[in-house]
Amino acid sequence: MRVHLGSDHAGLELKDHLMTWLVDHGHEVVDHGPFVYDALDDYPVFCLRAAEGVAAERADGQDSLGVVIGGSGNGEQMAANKVIGIRAALVWNDATAQLAREHNDANVISLGGRQHTLDEMTRFIGIFLAEPFPGDERHVRRIALMSDYEVTRELPPLPESALQGSAPSDS
Repeated sequence: MRVHLGSDHAGLELKDHLMTWLVDHGHEVVDHGPFVYDALDDYPVFCLRAAEGVAAERADGQDSLGVVIGGSGNGEQMAANKVIGIRAALVWNDATAQLAREHNDANVISLGGRQHTLDEMTRFIGIFLAEPFPGDERHVRRIALMSDYEVTRELPPLPESALQGSAPSDS
């Protein structure tokens, strides 16, 4: 599988570690930077490129995934999610790494390089990459609602349960 990487200075150590780890585990790596430590770099520059790489390849039918890394992972996730077709999940433990794929078919994960040890983050990435999306109907339906909104900008209709009791009273 091809894995796109992007980070900022806070994620550079993990990104550099992942380059070797991913290749050792049979993955092809695309490094979108940064390539040197710069405490003033801007994560969107690198994370948007990683997400764009994943989106373009998935649109071409490839099974690419991405990993973006920063200090907390929050901004990096937000940046990646600006790219059409990307579902980036912030991962902070084994369960969120698994559920990102199993329930959300996330194609990018974001990690906080200052929040976990190198071993923990490597384990999260391994879980994410190994977990298939089973395609359960309810998850496919929910993902479709988000994808449709991303394209049309039209909100999905409210379910009947949300409409009960919302009518104004006559009294």
